[in-house]
Parts: sequence; structure tokens; C-alpha cells
Amino acid sequence: MPKAAGGKAPAVKHKFVIDYSRPATDGVFDGADFEKFLHDRVKVEGKSGQLGENVKIVRDGNTKITVTSNVPFSKRYLKYLTKKFLKKNTLRDWIRVVASSKDTYELRFYNIARDGEDDEEE
Repeated sequence: MPKAAGGKAPAVKHKFVIDYSRPATDGVFDGADFEKFLHDRVKVEGKSGQLGENVKIVRDGNTKITVTSNVPFSKRYLKYLTKKFLKKNTLRDWIRVVASSKDTYELRFYNIARDGEDDEEE
């Protein structure tokens, strides 16, 4: 009987990054609070708050949070939780969540600079 090549099936590995550097530099976004929110709210196998070894949430300095998962994990779920955090802290009206690459989300301010231009012409 021939042996299997690897012995074990390769583990599914997902790595997502949420970059919140723009709101953090202005002092309106707290990275530590967001990290705690994710630890408490991320569901693994139907249970929230019990990440175990399957999901790791790490804050890189004061600009990024990296979520690494060995189980199937959706990038869209991270966007949902981020928007929920922004709504909870009444930041949803000023900050939006934008996908800047395949595995990265970025928090940006809404562009409201064009509203002031109309007043100057009158």
C-alpha cells in the first residue's frame, strides 16, 4: 500500500489585517478597546469569546490588528464586527471600512471637504 504524501491535510490558514492608523492618529479610535471587542465577539464554532488556538487576534503597535485563523473564517465577518464596533462608539457617521487589498481592511474618514467649497462662491 502506498503512503499518503503529506500524512495530514494542510490546515486552512487565513490572515486578515485591519489598519486603523488614520483614526488612531487623530485620537478618535482606541485600538486596545477594539482588540478587546474582537476577542469578546468573534464566534468560533458557534461560541463567542472562546477563540482557543484556532483564532489569534494580535495588535501590531497602534496602527493595525491582525487576525489569524486556522479554521474557515470570513473577511466579511470582520467587516461586520468592525462596523458594529464603530456604531457602538458612535463613530459610524465619520469613519468607513474600506477593503484596500485582498486580505486588508482600512478605516478611513468620509470625505466631506467638498461641502465647504459651495459656501465660498456665494
